[in-house]
Amino acid sequence: MPYTIAVAGKGGTGKTTLSALITAHLLKSGKAPVLAVDADPNANLNEAMGVDYDTTVVETVDEIMGNSAAVPAGVAKSQLVEYQVHDALVESRGFDLLVMGHTEGPGCYCYANDLLKGFLEKLSSSYAYVVMDNEAGMEHLSRRTTRNVDVLLIVANASITALRSAARIHEITRKLKLGIRASYLILNRLNPVAHAVGNGSALASQLAEMEESGLPFIGDLPYDEQVVAHSMEAKGVLDLSEDSAIQIAVGKIMEKLGI
Repeated sequence: MPYTIAVAGKGGTGKTTLSALITAHLLKSGKAPVLAVDADPNANLNEAMGVDYDTTVVETVDEIMGNSAAVPAGVAKSQLVEYQVHDALVESRGFDLLVMGHTEGPGCYCYANDLLKGFLEKLSSSYAYVVMDNEAGMEHLSRRTTRNVDVLLIVANASITALRSAARIHEITRKLKLGIRASYLILNRLNPVAHAVGNGSALASQLAEMEESGLPFIGDLPYDEQVVAHSMEAKGVLDLSEDSAIQIAVGKIMEKLGI
């Protein structure tokens, strides 16, 4: 089975950029193939990876579950779901991308989610690593449409408010009993004047409290001009230079995780 890395955080914390950087690190470390899963309804992992997609998993399942005419005679829905979702897979060099899409509409999706879970488990077994970009509510994980997670990385800005939001995300994952083996906090330095966390500061106290709750701090993501420039030009992060500050920081975090 693949090693699964899930990334979560409030919107604007840089979790999508981190998901793309982790994927890039794995590729440059010779740890392909990687399945990148965009499980945030505000899907933009494809932009961070520099690829396009045509449809999402939920759009595909919606169409099949809501339109019996879409299922050809003699074809089981399970077969059609597997075929259509596989068709939604974006194939690229060393990695593939699957965009999950928005939360389902009204009606019961238990059967669809069971089908989807089975297919995703079979699909992911073909990869060495799975990297998932999740929304703060962890919707796709909470619907059990993915397998257990080896490590969850929760990204937050360096502020008390942001850290408390990260703590709430961590609490959601604990209450949902998602089978996450280990969880860690990452601070994203979103501006060039962000200061380090000093001993005795309110931030340091909050970090210590979060570590006691099972969410230890594992590393910083520094402000990086290259990432800002790529974002302004709507370019992916796969071609960042090897000496970029944020690329080096991600490498150190992965080393701490033993990856």
